[in-house]
Amino acid sequence: MNSTTQPLRGVNAAERGFFAALGRFVVHRPWWVIAAWVLLAAVVVLTAPALPKTTDQSDALPRDSESIQAAQVGQQAFPTEFTPSMIIVFQRADDKPLAPGDSAKVTDIVRAVDAKHIGNVEQILAGSPAPNGSVQIGAVKMPEINQSNLTDLTAAAKQLRAELKSAAASTGLKVGTTGSVAQQLDMQESSTNGDALVLLATVLLILVLLLVIFRSPIIALLPIVLIGIVSQVANGLIAHVVKAFGLKTDASIASMLIVVLFGVGTDYILFLMFRFRERLRAGDGPKQAMVTAVSRVGEAITTAAVVVMIAFAAMTLSSFGFFRSMGPALAIAVGVTLLAGITLVPAVVSLMGSKVFWPSKSWRREPKAARFGAVGRVVGRRPALVAVVSGAVMVALGVGMVSLNPTFDLSSGSMPATAESQVALKDLKKGMPAGATSPTNVYLRAENGQRLDEAALSRFAAKLKVDGVSQVSPPTQNGDHNTASFSVALGSSPESDAAIDTVDGPLRDAAHAAAPPGTKAFVGGETAVYADVKETMHRDYLLVFPVAALLIMLLLGLMLRSVVSPWYVMASVGLGFAATLGATTLVFQVFGGQPGLIFMIPLIIYMFVVALGTDYNILMMARLREEAKEGRSPREAAALAVRHTGPTIAAAGVILAGSLGALMLAGNTMLAEMGFALAFGILVAAFVMAMFFVPSLTALIGRAAWWPGRGHRTEEPKTVPNELQPVGAPWRRR
Repeated sequence: MNSTTQPLRGVNAAERGFFAALGRFVVHRPWWVIAAWVLLAAVVVLTAPALPKTTDQSDALPRDSESIQAAQVGQQAFPTEFTPSMIIVFQRADDKPLAPGDSAKVTDIVRAVDAKHIGNVEQILAGSPAPNGSVQIGAVKMPEINQSNLTDLTAAAKQLRAELKSAAASTGLKVGTTGSVAQQLDMQESSTNGDALVLLATVLLILVLLLVIFRSPIIALLPIVLIGIVSQVANGLIAHVVKAFGLKTDASIASMLIVVLFGVGTDYILFLMFRFRERLRAGDGPKQAMVTAVSRVGEAITTAAVVVMIAFAAMTLSSFGFFRSMGPALAIAVGVTLLAGITLVPAVVSLMGSKVFWPSKSWRREPKAARFGAVGRVVGRRPALVAVVSGAVMVALGVGMVSLNPTFDLSSGSMPATAESQVALKDLKKGMPAGATSPTNVYLRAENGQRLDEAALSRFAAKLKVDGVSQVSPPTQNGDHNTASFSVALGSSPESDAAIDTVDGPLRDAAHAAAPPGTKAFVGGETAVYADVKETMHRDYLLVFPVAALLIMLLLGLMLRSVVSPWYVMASVGLGFAATLGATTLVFQVFGGQPGLIFMIPLIIYMFVVALGTDYNILMMARLREEAKEGRSPREAAALAVRHTGPTIAAAGVILAGSLGALMLAGNTMLAEMGFALAFGILVAAFVMAMFFVPSLTALIGRAAWWPGRGHRTEEPKTVPNELQPVGAPWRRR
């Protein structure tokens, strides 16, 4: 009997079920599958719209947030007034205080650039020097920024910067720009550069690690080529969905899509290729080996992918627009990757057969797996000790969460500190009070449309001078005198915790309480946006976390046919989340000296560690269940599962952690924190949860872990497993 037709050993003689049927279809009609993917890619890419992006914090908030309502009141009542889209910061090139003649130079520069009539630059006004003479500012009026004009405005900002530098070249002054449009420009540029760096680092890492693992350039290049094609399909589908539902995506979503697609995609390919190689070593022909691999790994890969998709899709319950848009985008990316993993990859590999491992011949030999065999023996013999030690490690790391302080400065966290808008903002603060760089706006509006009383306005303004407020400007009234605007300078930087606490507490309380009868007060501005983001995120934590956990538990129960194992699997994930967040807090906040972690980091860690980290638990649990069904005792099953699944989990974990860790190269604080946290979380999931904690608990709980399913019952006579006594391959040593 040749290797193509000989019966399988260690598995059911007849592979049954959906994934076995899928495997047979894909393997026997590979060109159909490949052609379908090529056609799909062509249609999606050619018809996909541009992916809309936004980095404006207020875009992420619900429309009933007070800061959003305040902005709407201001726009309606004071349409001719404007908040500068860009702020020009002038200072002497020798860093000395401005001389009397420097102010005239500033005026000349502003007039000269204004006369250029740059598109979308409506007006440039020169301001007064700061009281200490360190800087002088100019204000640039542009159309209100929105998704439709974002590209035009940032192009105008880039041209304006060039004209300003040219006009100031021989004046002895240096000039920089900050403000919303300037920050948008810097975020775009840093995002573009960061995306390229992240992509390069991710691709190189995958190439190197796969070369080390398989010693084959074909397998090393396979994920890069296939996932590169898949990523185009995913990006196109995401753009279609985002446009169809009127969603927006953050500027960082492109970097996240890169690492998710390549990291998760490579993981799924590894899961498949390790089992394919295992079946070849057992004596199967290449086509039968791939059919068996798809039938045995397909369910685990699909369950893992669906878990990830559920976790990401749960973000649509968020009130915060960033997560509402990011969730579906990442879920689509994982769904397309899953589809490719169980169709396109098997089709391509089935055409190549064992040549996919060329030029290495190591695929023919069963590795000793000494390290993982030793780990498996320890887990099988001393499960209680392993469970206690691995659990204690995660608990110890989780203690770092006590020091967590969320920070809400998304702008500075989304670009390098060397970006012009950040440097200019820092220079501006040399001559202005901290809160004067972005005043808080308080609006008082008569609900019945009647004129506001002058004396009442004065009394209201006096009430706004609470602790944390340095100055309240005299009120400005609209033409109908039914709305008044107060500019409030805070004593702290707009994005600081002190400023947010002032706005969200004393200032809003005082404004609401002091509003005369028949009027309503609205507190808005940059700091008010941060305060509303903070409140929105707290609501999301209470909703998104438990919903995602419950859905994942239900799916695990269905996949494992058990009501017992999902509980301790999710408990392990919870410990992994705590360990990851604690370690990230220690690295960046306690030891790194940062004031806090970007506020969205906990939710992102939760989603990624719960979703992606559960992949490895699912793969381990699937193998534990497989060994249990073949009649192994719980401790034997744990030892064998760790021995044979450990190398796959270790390789996949290192590649995925490296891919996610590449985000640290993107050049901004938010992605650096995110990259470290996700990489660390994946390593904890792979090397602590899946390798030690979950199998040791399964061994301790015993056959009850699979209750009420049949995972603990032998479905066929127990045979000597091919992993322990390989047969059927002429090159195998006995």
